[in-house]
Amino acid sequence: MKKLSRLSKVSLMLAVLFAIDKLLGIFRQMIISRQFQLSAELDVFNAANNVPDMIFMLISGGALALAFIPVLSEVLTREGQQKSWSLFSNIVNIAFLVTAVLAILVAVFARPLVSSNLGVAPGFTETQIEETVNLMRLNLVATLIFSVSGLVMSGLQANQHFLLPALAPIFYDIGQIFGAMVLSPSSPIRIGPIQLPALGLGTHGLVYGVILGAILHLLIQVPGLIKHKFRWSPRFDFQETNTRKVFRMIWPRLISMACISLIFIIQDNFASRLDVGSISALTYGWWIMQIPETLIGTAIATAILPTLAELASNQKLGELRERVENAGQVMLALTIPIAVVAGLALMPIVQRFLSLNQIDAARVSLVTQVYLLGIVGHSLVELFVRTFYALQKPKWPMVGAIGTLAVYLAFAAVSLLTGQEATLAAANTLAYSLQAIFLFIMLARVLSQAPNLKNALLKALLAALAGGGATFVLMRFVPLVGGTMFGAIMAFMIGIDLAWLFVRQEVAKLGSL
Repeated sequence: MKKLSRLSKVSLMLAVLFAIDKLLGIFRQMIISRQFQLSAELDVFNAANNVPDMIFMLISGGALALAFIPVLSEVLTREGQQKSWSLFSNIVNIAFLVTAVLAILVAVFARPLVSSNLGVAPGFTETQIEETVNLMRLNLVATLIFSVSGLVMSGLQANQHFLLPALAPIFYDIGQIFGAMVLSPSSPIRIGPIQLPALGLGTHGLVYGVILGAILHLLIQVPGLIKHKFRWSPRFDFQETNTRKVFRMIWPRLISMACISLIFIIQDNFASRLDVGSISALTYGWWIMQIPETLIGTAIATAILPTLAELASNQKLGELRERVENAGQVMLALTIPIAVVAGLALMPIVQRFLSLNQIDAARVSLVTQVYLLGIVGHSLVELFVRTFYALQKPKWPMVGAIGTLAVYLAFAAVSLLTGQEATLAAANTLAYSLQAIFLFIMLARVLSQAPNLKNALLKALLAALAGGGATFVLMRFVPLVGGTMFGAIMAFMIGIDLAWLFVRQEVAKLGSL
């Protein structure tokens, strides 16, 4: 039996831990859904997350983290660990300061950020707007904590330490679950013979759970910093050479992440003008799609980035292209069949897990099916963007993100005419699929040869046709299967098993990443 490479083992480890994270996320969403359904109250909670999440993504999340890892890896390789931690301290200090300033500004101007026509939720009632403002201000506490914790993840990953950064989201889930099970409910929740206390804080309890989760997210990573001999230094040196290099790389990514964050703000802006529950339906649909996308796209792309950065630093572009090609083939082989099979088996599972009535379950299922069509684009975008950053060429991901925002805005506006939240999901799917195609073309130019994904794409489509066909027949013509959650899960497993026969060679390439 072929021995797995280190990168393959890391990818599998990340996939397992991401799977645990997603299972805990499913449990959390079950608890929240049973309390709030697709309600105006839950719409408020989801809308209040947007601006704090945007600050995190722009500063310490996707923007700085992705620009940071290649430079930090380069410093670690060429100048040693002490220099890399010095750079790390400087960047973390600056990021925390900038986040604090932005958090204060958002807290002061929270109301117009929510209620203006270009704000987060202009379609809300006055009561909803007031509650959204209050929750948004509370969420900023977690944002401050994540400004440090998000960069700690990058620092550990640059040191090829993946375990604790992958455990951190699990501990974040634990905090959120505590909020959903203890702080939020007005009636006690029983687990067997144990009756949990119920503090009855409603959506405020959910936010307190987010803050607790953020604290745990940071604390679980501290042993990794100790292991790798991290020493914090109180520096704010904007002129240091490597710091300036990070800033030069971050501006394109900053624009890219701003575009991504604006997509979600535009989504909630439009959805707030639709039926009650539209924001929550979109949030659930996005979250469900993110389960397989995270296990495949995020796990592989996260594990491969430090290796790609090292190959790029050593000018081994041929090997880099081969790694990207193998990763892309694995992603296609997994995402396309899963999108089709899961979409066909979805409805009974959504209704049972989220405890929704027939109408609300149908709304969430339709939105999720539309999002699932974009899972290929989202996964490949994760891979291609990280490849460009490993090459220290952030221009093309920025151009792609701007184009994605423009396409999304144009097609999302149709939702106001149709009155359907699924139109907003369709705009997202189309925009990201086009971005993946654009980045693929640009990457082919940069590497002088396109990664060969054609055969994997054809096999994945055949696998989706076979697996999807079997799932459709079972769900449509076998009542005991199509009408129950366990039957739907069985249909999903049969469909995936059949699809596997077509793509097993491509999936086996996971071992050669």
